[in-house]
Amino acid sequence: MSEQRHRRRRRVRAERKTTIDTSRGVFMISVAAELADMHPQTLRMYEARGLITPKRSPKNTRLYSHEDVERLRRIQRMTVEEGLNLAGVEAVLELEDELERTRAELERMREHVAQLERQLSTEVERVKRSMRAEIVPYGAYEPEGLGPDKPAGAPARVRIPIEREPNGASQGSP
Repeated sequence: MSEQRHRRRRRVRAERKTTIDTSRGVFMISVAAELADMHPQTLRMYEARGLITPKRSPKNTRLYSHEDVERLRRIQRMTVEEGLNLAGVEAVLELEDELERTRAELERMREHVAQLERQLSTEVERVKRSMRAEIVPYGAYEPEGLGPDKPAGAPARVRIPIEREPNGASQGSP
């Protein structure tokens, strides 16, 4: 029985997660054309127009990735179902690329703003600690009739506790 457990443990350790790189060129032109439901010459034409850029093998064979095949399918949908010509497809793809670049730039800017906000907050807290003073709301009053030399109803000064430094210096408001 303990031998079975040992074998089971060994099997579990041998399992590995496998990931697929969808940008890696793995399909030759004939396979990619079949997957995208196109003629291989159409893929060559799309490559010449810059709509698709397959990877190349060491022997200069075109190798299409999963992403390339998906892009070919999108081009096929735009031309067949949406009625776009190749110039329209080029314009759509360029706009999509520009939109993606803009989104990435916006994300970088948001991260930079968040970093600046954190720095500003830290600096504000540092200044507050260095001042060691309380912020007093304008127009605060003492209750009526309090204070030895004030007539009833007259506004009084706000009393602010004074913090004393160990060396005898003090900060605060009069």
